Amino acid sequence: MTDDGEVAGGAGGAALRRVLAEAGGPELLEVLAERLSGADLTTLLLEVFRRRADRVTPAEVMRRYAADRFTAPAPTAFADLRRVEDVLLAALPDGFRTVLPAPLVPLAAHAAVAPVDPRKVVATVRGTEVAADPTNALALEAARLRAAAPRSAEPVRLAASQRVVRAQRFADPGALAHFQLFALVSAGRDTGARSFERTGLTEHLAFAARALAAAGVPRTEVRLTVLDPALAETAAHAARALADLPGVTVRDDPDRPTGRGYYTGLCFKVHGVLDGGPVELGDGGFTDWTRRLTGSRKERLLISGYGLDRLAGLSGRTG
Repeated sequence: MTDDGEVAGGAGGAALRRVLAEAGGPELLEVLAERLSGADLTTLLLEVFRRRADRVTPAEVMRRYAADRFTAPAPTAFADLRRVEDVLLAALPDGFRTVLPAPLVPLAAHAAVAPVDPRKVVATVRGTEVAADPTNALALEAARLRAAAPRSAEPVRLAASQRVVRAQRFADPGALAHFQLFALVSAGRDTGARSFERTGLTEHLAFAARALAAAGVPRTEVRLTVLDPALAETAAHAARALADLPGVTVRDDPDRPTGRGYYTGLCFKVHGVLDGGPVELGDGGFTDWTRRLTGSRKERLLISGYGLDRLAGLSGRTG
């Protein structure tokens, strides 16, 4: 899923130059980033953080806990979050397998495959990074499974619910540094006539409509953005498939500003509509991630994700 947040510290270049000047010069960055092996860098950083941790007092830990946006508990009530999570799990189409992704993914899992600025991701000193979106981990698992049976026409369908962390500061003061996302991925082989795309898109969007209705959202609005004219009929097919679902509106969104360069071919947003207007709850589209991970141009991937904290608050207002 994409986001509209801005990375804090836009003047990072100036700050970095200041730090390097105080630490001994720009060659330090080259040593750390280029000349040390990954294992040696980990050894060095572990010792650095051990020494820093040795100087921290319990009172300082308490002050940091109270002030750090990454460590504060979520304001969402656990029971509300669990309720909407159960609703989405129950709405999963047949054939989807739920997995429990690790809280960490390999370093650059968000940047090397998906075009995400690494500064938006919390890196660790052990060559990993904290999960910022479950679709990345699900794509890695789907690519592993697809690589084991590359000629299989049977798609891999995975789903997960995961608490994730994002490092950028959002314009919305109510936005959280950590939040729960429910994600689906469908990975398969191109079998011609855009059949994978038509089936997958309809399946993901029908899931969204069923799940939001079951969560108590009175109306759902799906906004489709065609990025490649070759997928215009795929979008039209999905719109026709959703036409008879009660409380669901599908409309074209050709001017969507976000997601271009992140998604390929087609993307969409899902909004819950209340009296106060639409609230964005989900985002998805086609990507080239499994194609790049497996090295096969035949591979196709569709991802979608839903913000459970936001859904819990929205569906609570409908009750």
